[in-house]
Amino acid sequence: MTRRKIRRLLLLAACGIALAAAVGLILFAMSGSIVFFRSPGEIAAQGVAAGSRLRLGGLVKDGSVRRGPDQRVAFAVTDAAATVQVEYRGLLPDLFREGQGVVAEGVLRPDGSFRADTVLAKHDEAYMPREVAGALKAQGHRQGGQPGRDPASNPHGTQEAP
Repeated sequence: MTRRKIRRLLLLAACGIALAAAVGLILFAMSGSIVFFRSPGEIAAQGVAAGSRLRLGGLVKDGSVRRGPDQRVAFAVTDAAATVQVEYRGLLPDLFREGQGVVAEGVLRPDGSFRADTVLAKHDEAYMPREVAGALKAQGHRQGGQPGRDPASNPHGTQEAP
């Protein structure tokens, strides 16, 4: 090999190492902010580890909402395969109610309950978060009160909000 080829090879190797290091640093920095979506059925079936940070999505179980002092709320999220008890402290979205879609972000406790620090509710009758709609569709359920309607479908053909 000539000096020129050796120099070119060393330069390519150095660039490859620098690129790999940059990708590694980016992935390491993002590892704390990655949150996985799970339905109650997936949590029960897969045995998600306690202390895991995740998004829990499903329907608020009818008759499960209990309000306490200091803006404490306890409710159950279900997907018909399983139910997870959720505890939350704070103001709930105006559209939060029993039988409607919800996504809660927080931490799974060792006893199987879920401590949420963020609760999101669907914004209108035509929208349900894609993950929740997919999980409910896989369980054979439709959006509450509307039999035969696919919650992931969009009747107007317009783009929906994420």
